[in-house]
Amino acid sequence: MKHSVKRFVAQSAREALRRVKEDFGGDAIILSNRSVDGGVEIMAVPAAAMAALQAGAESGPAHAATFAPRITSDPDFTVSLSGRPQRASRHWQALQAERIAASAKPAPAAAAQPARSDREAPAPARPSTPRTEHDPAAPALLEELKTIRSMIERQLAGFAFGDLARRAPASSALLGELVEAGFSGELARRLVEAVPADADPVVARNLVSTALGRSLLTAGSDADIIDRGGVYALVGPTGVGKTTTTAKLAARCVVRHGADRLALLTTDGYRIGAFEQLRIYGRILGVAVHAVRDAAELRRVLGELAGKHMILIDTVGMSQRDRQVAEQAAMLMNGGDVRRLLLLNATARGDVLDEVVAAYSGPDLAGCILTKVDEAASLAPALDALVRNELELFYVANGQRVPEDMHLPNRAYLLHRALKSLPEDSAHRLCGEEAAFAFAVPRAAAIAQGAPLV
Repeated sequence: MKHSVKRFVAQSAREALRRVKEDFGGDAIILSNRSVDGGVEIMAVPAAAMAALQAGAESGPAHAATFAPRITSDPDFTVSLSGRPQRASRHWQALQAERIAASAKPAPAAAAQPARSDREAPAPARPSTPRTEHDPAAPALLEELKTIRSMIERQLAGFAFGDLARRAPASSALLGELVEAGFSGELARRLVEAVPADADPVVARNLVSTALGRSLLTAGSDADIIDRGGVYALVGPTGVGKTTTTAKLAARCVVRHGADRLALLTTDGYRIGAFEQLRIYGRILGVAVHAVRDAAELRRVLGELAGKHMILIDTVGMSQRDRQVAEQAAMLMNGGDVRRLLLLNATARGDVLDEVVAAYSGPDLAGCILTKVDEAASLAPALDALVRNELELFYVANGQRVPEDMHLPNRAYLLHRALKSLPEDSAHRLCGEEAAFAFAVPRAAAIAQGAPLV
């Protein structure tokens, strides 16, 4: 059926698929697809050619057993995969042959069945089990289909990224830069949506910076928690800087409202010297430090300190995957009117920050403090987590000095650090098609179903 194979060339993958569907129908089979000068090339055959291809595979030639994606009849031209060359297609042929042979056997007539005595009980029905549990060929085929599906979907996503690069070069360049900086693909696409297709690079970058700044929630001087007062517990993973940040907040409160208006508490009875470290800070500031072990003791101490302007609680650090994180949150909520401040490490990866936010989230979470800003190569992952989770940023900490190394968030500074380009010699810069591959992984399925890249 070589005469049935037809070559389709178009400027985009979607246009080529549309032409295939118009010529061969919704059941057409794609044999190959690749980038060519001027667009995308797709080789396809009509569905009727499948029988000839299968017959050719059974007679010997391996190249005739080529299975490829079909185009379904839905209006978005969703691509679904049905196999891959050689080994996968042979498994498929074997399964198909077994199914055809089974369906060809005539069902036994009722009269031919042996008579059953009245005393003979019918044999219990045997539960049917999926064929994949006993046939190793079927599980192997399923795994191979998943692999080839992923490969084709990534290729289609790459085509879509190439289309974007031709239609809107400034947007595609910005997508690569945002991912290089450490932004998630989800937020990067959202930010680039504000960029017109014909925008020049300078205008495009300014639009992205403006869109990011509008989405970032930061506290101003008028919303400073030191002036508002209240009971705040500093929570977060081990080593994020809770005790040092507690001391910085305490020093700011003492300067503005006096030592007698502040009280310090700690629930950290695990680390050696944890209480002693906070007690040293308290002695320097002239503030008493109290240790509490459970919700009942926390309620009692908070009741005794009800006249204070501000109470700061230093908590034990826990991994975001520790089950005791929920227990700690429950203790603080049951202890009284306590608001939690989540400390986030600015040097952490974006997916780690997402885990931390998810583990420590709750109705009593007032906002967050970004620590280790001075150690971070880029603030993009941290700002990405703040924007997507709609967390308010109260302070940034950039060192160990108490109280100097803590500041109210400067929006312009944060945006500059987040959008700063990587050095030319950086090993983490994306070159050429690497940007397309970076977006192909999370967006492959959506692109295959006709969704736009941005």
